Amino acid sequence: MIEPTVTSAGDFVADTVRADNAAGTYSGRVQTRFPPEPNGYLHIGHAKAIVADFGIAEQFGGTCNLRFDDTNPDTEDTEYVDSILDDIAWLGFAPAHVFYASDYFASLYDWAESLVILGLAYVDDQDQETISTQRGGFGKPGVESPYRDRTPAENLDLFRRMKAGEFADGTKVLRAKIDMQSDNMALRDPVMYRIRRGHHHRTHDAWVIYPTYDWAHGQSDALEGVTHSMCSLEFVSHRPLYDWYLAHLELPYEKPQQLEFARLELTHTITSKRKLRQLITEGIVDGWDDPRMPTLQGLRRRGYPAAAIRAFCAHIGVNKTNSRHSVEELESFVRTELNRTAQRRMAVLKPLRLVIDDWPTADGRTLGEARATGDTVAGVTEWFEIANNPECAEDGSRRVPFTGELYIEADDFAEVPPPKFFRLSVGREVRLRGAYLVTATGAVVDAQGAVTEVHATYDPMSRGGNAPDGRKVKSTLHWVSATHALDAEVRLYERLFAAESPGETTGDPLDDLNPGSVAVVQAKAEPALAPGDGGVAPGQVVQFERIGYFAADRAAPLVFHRTVGLKDEWAAVQKRAG
Repeated sequence: MIEPTVTSAGDFVADTVRADNAAGTYSGRVQTRFPPEPNGYLHIGHAKAIVADFGIAEQFGGTCNLRFDDTNPDTEDTEYVDSILDDIAWLGFAPAHVFYASDYFASLYDWAESLVILGLAYVDDQDQETISTQRGGFGKPGVESPYRDRTPAENLDLFRRMKAGEFADGTKVLRAKIDMQSDNMALRDPVMYRIRRGHHHRTHDAWVIYPTYDWAHGQSDALEGVTHSMCSLEFVSHRPLYDWYLAHLELPYEKPQQLEFARLELTHTITSKRKLRQLITEGIVDGWDDPRMPTLQGLRRRGYPAAAIRAFCAHIGVNKTNSRHSVEELESFVRTELNRTAQRRMAVLKPLRLVIDDWPTADGRTLGEARATGDTVAGVTEWFEIANNPECAEDGSRRVPFTGELYIEADDFAEVPPPKFFRLSVGREVRLRGAYLVTATGAVVDAQGAVTEVHATYDPMSRGGNAPDGRKVKSTLHWVSATHALDAEVRLYERLFAAESPGETTGDPLDDLNPGSVAVVQAKAEPALAPGDGGVAPGQVVQFERIGYFAADRAAPLVFHRTVGLKDEWAAVQKRAG
């Protein structure tokens, strides 16, 4: 089991916590929180934040809470709340407490009134577009609102009437009164409350004004007793505002501190919730859990182990420099974990029938003799014990049926073999995994020149796959007994986006969509891939020998999603970069 802990010695967050503990800043107390907005499903970027938030708390014997930032009723839903709870549990973490920003609506409102009374907040009647324009820009001075100098009494009356629902949506906002000429745009009288009559998933219609993220964030931290509030780098410029709010309030605990670290970005991937939702609404993917999506639900359905995601996030650690990691690096962690844990099975994705002509039938003839008379009698069935996972002896073995009619991969036979082709061709001997050595004797070709059937003979003394005289063969092929084969649907995934940095050229990531991101093939599978007792459980990942790792769909039986291939592409990426 890969432990979900961040322990990097060079981790600046850990260094900060150590320094605070040494100085007695929080009396040795460490409390973090993970604060997602329930307006979509969590993605791989959130996984890094989860590992960091929970990992730091665990590393220093502290606690980590889950707090839903539910301050926007128009986009939030209990569906997303439930999915976030499920994802965090699946990753292997348990919050000390589950809170909601909406738990603090009353406290946040009371604190806002205190700022109004102190003359540090005012009601502005201007619309959002005007406010945004007056805020100016870098090197461009801000313009003070004509309502900025309202008296505290007038502002308090208007704010209370906002809360009472006397005004229409968008007609008034509450703004902090800080500095319209600040070089930091976040300090140019930011909006604290806006009127919005959306139906809230928890408070329903009790409120018609809702706090902004900047107003709710730090104050919720303070109410919960958070010591180290970690967030992504885009909030660096918001830290002075975070501190300004807290400096003007009476806090129940020591003032929390905000720490920013780089987000996780991957090649060939986007994490914008808006764009991910667009993929769904436009029918490009099948939903939040489509295996091509970078959501945790999608990665889980595709077969990514939680342990591999934790290990990857802990490996890259937290730093203060934005960078884009290769998706192949993440896949290498997935492959390493699955190599250790996934049981092996055989499936043929491009079935080609292989007939062993000298294989016996129950009536004493061979298959070749039976076929010569037009008889389609089946060959004798033998059973082989084949290891479930060579990496783990404790996984034991399974019984695999073998007959004289098999399916092999079409690519494993060449009528006219190219140079360095060591698989099956006429006159060449190969090993059938765990069974016998066979030699091809001929092939049946259709009118279009495609091979439809291969004929072969076998060495009955090579049971188990080894010749008694010690002769060597250069190839081992996987196979499935035609008599016992199960029909399976296999979905093969490629990158959803063809470009390493989607949207970098045109500005819209969807311009870089890969039209061939999924292919569906009808495969033949060994009986041990059947669902149910003794077979494959929903969501279980197995290795299709010589092909890759595949996850059984959680709902549809005998549907498999390719997780990753067997080839370590990360090594090739590093070689090219070096």
